[in-house]
This record gives sequence, C-alpha cells and structure tokens, in this order.
Amino acid sequence: MSGGSADTDFFERVWEVVALVPHGRVTTYGDIAGYLGLRSAARTVGWALNAAAGTGLPCHRVVNRFGALSGHIHFGGPHIMEDLLRSEGVAFRDDGTVDMDRYRWNPIDELPPVQD
Repeated sequence: MSGGSADTDFFERVWEVVALVPHGRVTTYGDIAGYLGLRSAARTVGWALNAAAGTGLPCHRVVNRFGALSGHIHFGGPHIMEDLLRSEGVAFRDDGTVDMDRYRWNPIDELPPVQD
C-alpha cells in the first residue's frame, strides 16, 4: 500500500514500528502512537493492527498500557496471543498481565525520531 489516505499512511507507519518490536518484548498502543507523534491515536494503532491480521507482523507484541492482552480476540483464540508471548520468554503476573517494567520496549526510547 502506498499513496492513499492519511489513515493508510498512518497504518503503514504503525506496521513499520511493530515490525521492529524485539522478540521477547512488548510495547503498547500508546507507545506506538506517541512515537508517531499522535499520542491520542492509540485506538487507531489498534485498528492498524487489526488490518494487519495474517500478515506475519508480530502484532502479539502490542498490549495495552497495563500489560493486558487486549488484542487477543484477533488471534483466533483467547490464548494464542499469550502462548506466542510465552514462547518468546515473556512472563505474566498472577493477574494475567505482562510485567511492563521487565518487558516493555518503548520506540521513543529505542528508535531514532520520526522524520516528517
């Protein structure tokens, strides 16, 4: 996809960031939106991930700000997202959330600034 609407351009930028989330780490919808300069667009990041279903992007590495697996319904079953993360060595707290202090990867801290 190239050219096209602002949504398409934003989705492509989201996909580029998601492709860089390291194995065994997670990021949040808000972290991605903030890195792309639109902190209030966390929900749109979710839509972009939904649109990427089946593309091979590691969308399972994106969780909500509390470390909850809010996107799990898009993985074909309630435990697939968790199973994928566990297979990468990500551990979960007793409440079922990812330990964000240990596994969070924030593109703002890890990637060069976005060029306009």
